[in-house]
Amino acid sequence: MTSPSLHIVSTPIGNLGDISRRAVDTLRDADVVLAEDTRRTGMLLRHLEIQTRLMSAHEHNEASRATLVVEMLREGKNVALVSDAGTPLLSDPGARIVREVVAAGFPVIPIPGASALLSALVASGIEAERFTFFGFPPRKGPERTELLEEVAASPRASVLYESPNRLGRLMVDLAEAAGGERRVAVARELTKMHEEFFRGTLTEAAARYADAEVLGEIVVVVAGRTADAVAEGEVDELAADAVAKALLSQGQSPSAVAKELRRRLGISRNDAYRIAQDAAEP
Repeated sequence: MTSPSLHIVSTPIGNLGDISRRAVDTLRDADVVLAEDTRRTGMLLRHLEIQTRLMSAHEHNEASRATLVVEMLREGKNVALVSDAGTPLLSDPGARIVREVVAAGFPVIPIPGASALLSALVASGIEAERFTFFGFPPRKGPERTELLEEVAASPRASVLYESPNRLGRLMVDLAEAAGGERRVAVARELTKMHEEFFRGTLTEAAARYADAEVLGEIVVVVAGRTADAVAEGEVDELAADAVAKALLSQGQSPSAVAKELRRRLGISRNDAYRIAQDAAEP
């Protein structure tokens, strides 16, 4: 093992057979394993017959842990960081630790492995050469509305995480924002015994999950807006694009540009967000 370094270790999202030999070796050789939930990671380490010291690192103590990790690295120790499952930092704590370790001049080494995001994406049946990962959507308010509009307007696939008890509501809200015919894939309990995929339209998904009791961890993949759907709207694309680029050059964010396009040109929310996003791309 390279010394001293912070290793970002991917762990199984369900099936324990998905852990790599390199991940096992890294966890065994580390001086400390930082875990989001030490009880959950402790079960994994016992299964692997690894006795490395465990230490918690979650959203409530990440700042102090970042300082401690840098101190341990300066002492010549190796540190491994894991999340509850899958690849760390994707909707999980750890980003601040990585930033401070990089700032302190120590190596940060990724140990690839299982990822719920990528597993759902590649099996979704949805065109996803380009995609945007949104994590867990806001539960309410303008932030949720803005996210839904961004998903609806995007020509790229969108990937979201959601809790089982809010899945039905998300399908309804997405159908209203993006249109009921937009394709969606809902992945549940990936790599586990009860793994399940639903593939269909948002209208079908909203009906399926309206009253259903849903259990397990959920990943949602929404198809991007098609060229045909874009062509249906009567928008002066050249004028809107020119305005968007001018506003972006002034330092405004794509979301702020979209709101200004709606105000100035009277175009739909979906078109405004799409044009702003396209203009922001290099």
